Amino acid sequence: MSRRVLRGFRPERLVEARLEKGLSRGDVARSVGVSIGAVGSWETGRATPQVDSLARTVEVLGLPIEAVIVVPESERYLSDLRALRGLVQPNLAATVGISTSSLASIERGEAPLSDGVAAKLASALAVELDVVERAYERARDRPIGVPG
Repeated sequence: MSRRVLRGFRPERLVEARLEKGLSRGDVARSVGVSIGAVGSWETGRATPQVDSLARTVEVLGLPIEAVIVVPESERYLSDLRALRGLVQPNLAATVGISTSSLASIERGEAPLSDGVAAKLASALAVELDVVERAYERARDRPIGVPG
């Protein structure tokens, strides 16, 4: 199960937004429900937040999640689309009506994407069907050894 943001995370933007709002790491940590150490690790790039924690953090900071997850539209995988909605695999899988392991396999391009699941993903991710299909194809066509 993938709960971490790996692609396109920009920790410096968290720092900038926090400082602009005049908040301490402790303020953010308390509001999000994580430790001060976790916030510090995210801000320095030593760790990446769980997608759902990041979604809560950007809400506290008044940022769109796209401000801290930067992946060009033409390079996005299904996992990027999910992260940009602030969703973890178990939640998206439940919404779509498939298992978390099935969603993980689809996100990596290792399992077929049926028309029905593609339509449900598009709806849950609030994107057009062709966006889901292209993101899936990118994951399938990525070079061997590159995470999807």
